[in-house]
Formats: sequence, C-alpha cells, structure tokens
Amino acid sequence: MSYRPMMPEKQVQERQKWHDKAYNEMKNRKNLSLTYLGRKFIVPKQVFPPAPMSKLLGKSVLKEVKKTDRVLDMGTGSGVNAILAASKSSDVVAVDINPYAIRCAKLNAKKNKVDSRIKFLNSDLFEEVKGKFDLIIFDPPFRWFTPRDMLERSVADKNYSTLTAFFRSAKKYLNENGRILIFFGTSGDLNYLKFLI
Repeated sequence: MSYRPMMPEKQVQERQKWHDKAYNEMKNRKNLSLTYLGRKFIVPKQVFPPAPMSKLLGKSVLKEVKKTDRVLDMGTGSGVNAILAASKSSDVVAVDINPYAIRCAKLNAKKNKVDSRIKFLNSDLFEEVKGKFDLIIFDPPFRWFTPRDMLERSVADKNYSTLTAFFRSAKKYLNENGRILIFFGTSGDLNYLKFLI
C-alpha cells in the first residue's frame, strides 16, 4: 500500500514549509541539559530532544507501567520513556535506529540510576527485538517527508513506511492483553494513523 496524504494539498505544503524550518533549527541547536518529569537528561545535538508536548506521553508511561510489565520503548531517543518505565518495571528494552541515541539513552539511564533495568538495542524497529511485551511505547516520527539524515529520521518517516511497518508487526510482539501506548503529533497525518489503527 502506498501512502497519500489524507488532507488538502494546501495543508501538505504548509506542513512541509513548517517542517523544513523546524529541521533547520534542530540541525543548528547545541547539546542540551534538561529536566524532564523530575529527572535529569543530557541530549547531544545528534539526538532529537523530548518536545514539551511529549510530557503527555511521559506522564502516561508513569501511570500505565506496572511493576510486573515487560516494556518495549520503540524509538527511545534520549531514553526518557524507557527511564520512566524503568522507575517502575525492572524489565525494559529500549530500541533506536540511531546509534547516537542508544549511546545517549545509556548515559541518561546511568545518570538516573536505572541502567541495570534497561536493555538497549540499536535496531530498525523490531529487527533485533526478541520476545513479547506487556506494553510497547512508541513515539514515532510524525511527518511523512523524506529524511535527509539520521537526526531528521526522528521526525520524518518517508511515506510513513516505519509507522506502517510498526503496526504490521507490533501485535506479534505483544503478550495476551498487551497494550500499545503511542504519541503522535498533530503536525502529522492523524487520519492516516487512525486508518492504521
């Protein structure tokens, strides 16, 4: 199946223009030190930092994760959601395709004293993932544009190939009564996300 935007062409053009501006700002930012839901993080410029709205996902992670859950954080980035999950569960797997993100997430897990509770995998979606999970957390790239580099890949997913592949495979990695917690920005094509779900 080939993706086509489920919105008027004018909206597509506006989002492309906004995306290009945001990407240029992201490329030129410096390394960050930040506090996220009471925890300290370092985010190098090669890794996409948590956006202010993503705290909604972080708060949901804290509410949703149970002590006995096996948790997968898909697209971990700086590790914020894996680290939040590891504050409750001792069986967390954090995955990212960006090797800088994996290094960053490992350092942040150590900084937050939960590194022994998280296994880190440099993987394209489920490629290196083994086993089943009670909860899969996914903060995917919101926009369907073609990424120019690994950093932009955290916000751009050419024709939503990653998002589509995630939904094709995710069920195979869920335990019975397993859950998916997904965060998706309004700068993306929400109609397409609804179609996939």
